Amino acid sequence: MISLRCIFLLFDSLNLKALDSYGGSIGTPNMDRLAARGICFENHYTGSLPCMPARRDMHTGRVSFLHRSWGPLEPFDNSFARILTQQGVYTHLISDHYHYFEDGGGGYHTRFSSYEFIRGQEYDPWKAMVEPPIDRFRKAYADKHYARKPNRYQHAINQEFAGGEHEQPGPRCIEAGLEFLERNHDADNWFMQIELFDPHEPFTAPKRFRREGDSTYSGPLLNWPEYERVTNSAQEIQEIRANYAALVRMCDEYLGRLLDFLDEHDMWDGTSVILTTDHGYLLSEHEWWGKCRMPYYEEITHIPLIFVHPDYAGSAGTRVKAVTQTPDLMPTFLDLFDAEVPQEVRAKSILATLSEPTDREVIFGIFGGAIGITDGRYALYHYPPDIGADGLHEYTLAPQHMVDAFSLEELRTMKLARPFTFTKGIKILQIKALMNAKRIPQNDGIGFDDTETRLFDLGMDPGQKNPISNSLIEAKLYEAMVRQLESLDVPEEVYDWYGLSELFNQRTANG
Repeated sequence: MISLRCIFLLFDSLNLKALDSYGGSIGTPNMDRLAARGICFENHYTGSLPCMPARRDMHTGRVSFLHRSWGPLEPFDNSFARILTQQGVYTHLISDHYHYFEDGGGGYHTRFSSYEFIRGQEYDPWKAMVEPPIDRFRKAYADKHYARKPNRYQHAINQEFAGGEHEQPGPRCIEAGLEFLERNHDADNWFMQIELFDPHEPFTAPKRFRREGDSTYSGPLLNWPEYERVTNSAQEIQEIRANYAALVRMCDEYLGRLLDFLDEHDMWDGTSVILTTDHGYLLSEHEWWGKCRMPYYEEITHIPLIFVHPDYAGSAGTRVKAVTQTPDLMPTFLDLFDAEVPQEVRAKSILATLSEPTDREVIFGIFGGAIGITDGRYALYHYPPDIGADGLHEYTLAPQHMVDAFSLEELRTMKLARPFTFTKGIKILQIKALMNAKRIPQNDGIGFDDTETRLFDLGMDPGQKNPISNSLIEAKLYEAMVRQLESLDVPEEVYDWYGLSELFNQRTANG
């Protein structure tokens, strides 16, 4: 066992271009300070989308969206936190990410030795108001973002009780991290995950983090866009982006307090720090707000990864172009402490990438949506011939959607399926993926849009303005896509539904 301390910093919906060290201009001096001490991975991508599917990838070291949608950790899933704990590493989670405590978030936080849950984010049912002051809320919060979904007023209720800046959930997460460090900075062999829901929407930050000139809007608060095409005025777009920027600056300032503690207590010689996110967010780029419904543009799937480790102090400030992705975090965490990586893992430790960088393609997506693939130069978003057709199933032993159990209608379709290579010999439930299920993005009565397969040259067209046609590049990426589907042991119906059966059969015939 290697003697080490590790701090994993996970910010939700942190756009790559929000960081100055990745070409942004919001103003992130502390994230940049961390980047200057460590290594920036320039081609880091998501795996499964969105929040909890991404976290399943982080725990298991596998892309999981092709077998099931949002849901709990499965009984057979490996979890880096559980493995580290069993190896004698103390693991602690601090988070205000309330999705862990909904029906579809079970089993993640309980894999840690201990955890702290900070209340009050977004829809978190934290405080009760039987008769909330809706008229007052409607004057303060723009109808365009709140009245269409009255349950969003739970956020307004939470804000009534959140208190001042230091009582907001994000700052409280950092404060809890500082308390952990105060008690444990002299100890070795621990892993602390500090996970902020910020800068996820709603974009709520104290006014002091606003920057003069960011917005000329005056009116009720605009901080929670629907996942839809942009129909806003230029001033409204400016205001929403300004609120996101302010929230990023708040995250950055409080991160600085954590870094100050490491400086003051001379902890860097024995501490690794990793900073990343689960996915990005479209802030009117490509005429869209949000994520998942639309093509997985770079703003959603190309994400930051900063890695600091005492053994790589000589590489401080360097940048790595090798392609990496979210599932790679799991074997990395195990590698840091010299723990054995389970055979079910399909991801690659970034330590191995640093010692031997190789060309690589990675796939990403959301259950029932496009399969995205990139090699860092080209990005292909492959849609099925008919995205509204039946044919897919969810494979699970924990049939829960985000906020509810699978419906009786869904469960009536249930059958027992064969074991997969990652279920440790256990048979698994096969449940039809009904189009009316409470599954993202169908759970809001919407679905996928802009569903045309397209290929982009990221080198020539980083803003992805003009799709290209190139049969040689497409063939290369499709071959890599099918190869990865095979490695993940996806059911045959997946090839049929996505129109990839011919490629799969050709590959099988060729051995």
